[in-house]
Amino acid sequence: MVVRALTGHDVIMEALAHPDVRKEARHWRPWAQGEIPMDWPLISWVAPDNMLTADGDRHRRLRTLVSQAFTPRRVEVLRPRVQEITAELLDAAEAAGPRPVDLKAALALPLPMTVISELFGVAPEHRDALHTLINRVFDATTTPEVAARTNADMQTFLGSLAEEKAKNPGDDLTSALLAARAEGDERLSQSELVWTLILMIGAGYETTMNLIGNAAHALLTHPEQLALVRSGEASWADVVEETLRWDASIQYLPLRYTAEDLTLAGVHVPKGEALLVGFGAAGRDPGRHGAEAHVFDLKREQKGHLAFSHGPHFCLGAGLARLEGSTALEALFSRFPDIRLAEGEEVPEAPSIVASSRSRLPVVLG
Repeated sequence: MVVRALTGHDVIMEALAHPDVRKEARHWRPWAQGEIPMDWPLISWVAPDNMLTADGDRHRRLRTLVSQAFTPRRVEVLRPRVQEITAELLDAAEAAGPRPVDLKAALALPLPMTVISELFGVAPEHRDALHTLINRVFDATTTPEVAARTNADMQTFLGSLAEEKAKNPGDDLTSALLAARAEGDERLSQSELVWTLILMIGAGYETTMNLIGNAAHALLTHPEQLALVRSGEASWADVVEETLRWDASIQYLPLRYTAEDLTLAGVHVPKGEALLVGFGAAGRDPGRHGAEAHVFDLKREQKGHLAFSHGPHFCLGAGLARLEGSTALEALFSRFPDIRLAEGEEVPEAPSIVASSRSRLPVVLG
């Protein structure tokens, strides 16, 4: 099996715009020939039946059904609730006392998980189980047996959510998708519905969790950059954008496929091969961001990053992620001006080839 990694900004842009680079796995020779088993560790990135793995008219149909929930106006309506949840989480973290607090568990994870769960009607008692399933998808240590089971368990879990909402619809996006499923020529199949829920809920919190954690870690390890924000020389929006460039939540996104023989960056790529797109690597490409691309610099002239992808598959939730990230960071560092990393505590990288995050982020709030 050959998988080609694309790491430069220009070649990634070329690939994303190329008409013969597709998202549907049927174009991948090993998949079409039945060589990829259902216990392959990355199966949950290849097998889904949703807009992440769709092309053309089908992708547009699926995207249209959920895009209305993430318009700038709808996202802005969520601002007070995001602020409220953030304040509640910081209250709880402060009440825990002076001992080190795991910022990931206290804020970075529960904020986006709560927001996306409320949007889609996932009950509080089910959120921990959902997080466990989604975490396995990103975990590079997941065994083939667990990968296969996780793939099936996610479908069962969110299939049950859809069944519950079909019986008891509410003011949530799952109920809205069920209504869309029953209407007109644009309706969702059961498979599309469940996989759309998996995509929107999973992507809706995991990536934002990583953004908040990565940004907080960057500021705590670059006090001179934090000082720029405190002095007003840089904004919280600058922190979010530079973090997305410098330490993107998604580093490598599986997979895209060549539907025909083609050339990328002068290299011949045969039909039927897989491409692993290195969005994180593109953010540190000196050819795009200069010789200091490896430096976290809030005063950098932003030239555009690919953390949310580009083109038809640009992330629908980008606006919500930016809102949650800037809200959480501003509230955290304003409320706890003396916050610092806990001395002697490890900050381990989470084992993943897809995402960039820390397994835990122990801090002293001060």
